[in-house]
Amino acid sequence: MTKKLIAGGCSFTLGNELSDDVDGKTPSKKTWAYGLCESAGMEYVCTAFGGLGNQAIARRVFSNIASMEKELVGGVVVMWSFLSRYDWAMPRHRVLEDTRWASISPWDTNAGNEEAFRTMQGSETQQEQWRTRNDLFKETGVRDFAESIYKHAANQYHEIYLSWKSIIWLQNILEKKEIPFMFTLADNGLFYDQFTPHNDQDSFMNAMYSEIDFTKWFSFGERMMGFNQWALLNDYERGTTHPLDQAHADAIKLMLPTFEKIIGGKR
Repeated sequence: MTKKLIAGGCSFTLGNELSDDVDGKTPSKKTWAYGLCESAGMEYVCTAFGGLGNQAIARRVFSNIASMEKELVGGVVVMWSFLSRYDWAMPRHRVLEDTRWASISPWDTNAGNEEAFRTMQGSETQQEQWRTRNDLFKETGVRDFAESIYKHAANQYHEIYLSWKSIIWLQNILEKKEIPFMFTLADNGLFYDQFTPHNDQDSFMNAMYSEIDFTKWFSFGERMMGFNQWALLNDYERGTTHPLDQAHADAIKLMLPTFEKIIGGKR
């Protein structure tokens, strides 16, 4: 019986803009997650998708685990994403994920949409994908909802709380089910505001932080450096908004010792 490695994350895990990317529709075999899976001889199950926030990442990994026998799951790897994205169960609509779920980012507002097109101006494919998303969000009411969230309610403190709660929730489920896991991150904004740790804000944040088991994490440098930051710092070739194949290949080499220690090697 070949066990499965379940991978969670956003576009950095799905593999957007990598050499085998098919318009962000199917998981790449060039990513850090696929490479780790291949090294362990497991079957790859990718729950990642472009634009997901941490609540959606945790939800999709859990949903996948819940759909299969525990004995089939050999491990879980997750690359957590940016704070500012929300996951929301909307009134049912046929075009939403499972007719219900919407992953919302600051780019889904009127002002953010303009920024998105400027950022993606080097990629017609990404721009077209964003136009389609924008049209669907208008149709489903998500666009108006996003405007309200980011105008009236969004703030870093709440986003830290939601992200850390999602991390702790998934961590505790995996530990309860005795499923080995390794977490990593795309950007250290998950834990730092520049050089200031988020857990220094108050006793509540510090208590939440203390619940995270960092012995099961891999970071790319000091102060929990993330994959995207590491790739930028080391001048890896980039597409419009993502590191390309070589960054993932070298990340696999860096991550492999920690992965093998936590989850194991070839099976």
